[in-house]
Amino acid sequence: MKLSVLDLIPVVEGGGVAGALADAAMLAQAAEAAGYHRYWVAEHHGMAGIAGGATAVVLAHIGHATAHIRIGSGGIMLPNHNPLVIAEQFGTLDALFPGRIDLALGRAPGADQRIGQALRKDVHRAAEDFPHDVVELQAQFAGDPRLALQATAALGAVPAVWILGSSLFGAQLAALLGLPYAFASHFAPDQLDAALALYREKFQPSATLAAPYVMAAINVVAADSDDEAVLLASSMDQSFVRLRSGTPGKLPPPIPGYRDSLPASARAMLDHMRQASAIGAPRTVADRIAAFARRTGADELIVAGATFDPAMRRRSLHLTMAAVREQVAA
Repeated sequence: MKLSVLDLIPVVEGGGVAGALADAAMLAQAAEAAGYHRYWVAEHHGMAGIAGGATAVVLAHIGHATAHIRIGSGGIMLPNHNPLVIAEQFGTLDALFPGRIDLALGRAPGADQRIGQALRKDVHRAAEDFPHDVVELQAQFAGDPRLALQATAALGAVPAVWILGSSLFGAQLAALLGLPYAFASHFAPDQLDAALALYREKFQPSATLAAPYVMAAINVVAADSDDEAVLLASSMDQSFVRLRSGTPGKLPPPIPGYRDSLPASARAMLDHMRQASAIGAPRTVADRIAAFARRTGADELIVAGATFDPAMRRRSLHLTMAAVREQVAA
């Protein structure tokens, strides 16, 4: 089973966007060196702690910092955009980094209700057009003569198109179009099992894909001990609690005993949303990843997560891959 990396390009307290982008390049290099299959960046807007909003620009930066790892969106929130523009962006990326580009598409806005006003677009209505826009985007890469305007950079480009989802809707669409499907279980685990079953049941083979292909996301923080990993992961936990309470911000430093300090309701919310997690020493992480792989039957897992010290995330990737390989070889 392949392992990949999802990076939100976190901006830490006391840091800025430039530092976050430099850290992202080093993380991608570490992922490539460790043997991860792909590195994805997610589109988010208006969040002080996330620097990946200009996703295609970030991917160009990552592409130049690496040599062979696949790079892509996890995902582009298509209702925010015109398919022509995304075709141009990812066609250009495919020309710059041939054979390495993934284009995973989601229909969420990637921000709160202010996004529509900021984009001067009815993103909720655009979300209803998501299936049509996915097909139009595919047509751009295929050079469909029925298009009113062909995106020059897209013609002949072959980025791997995925559907990204956290509900049954995305599973149905991916199955209908015969596309690979990635489930965002790292923060929305509730419909994971039902969505994967539906996708596999309804899958229609296509020119792109002959059989279902599933990737599931899991939060991973590996360290030398379980206690150290829990401490490192407390930065991520703080960010999530702050987001859910309406006070998001930059990624904070770790706090010892953070979860124990939370009221019962907040702790229950956090535990529920973090069901798909592997946090601990290498053996702990490998065992939990193996259990999650058995549960999902996924063809590939993508590891999410963030640490206040970027070097600890790079070390986490190294420890995780080494532990998983050791377990497979045993």
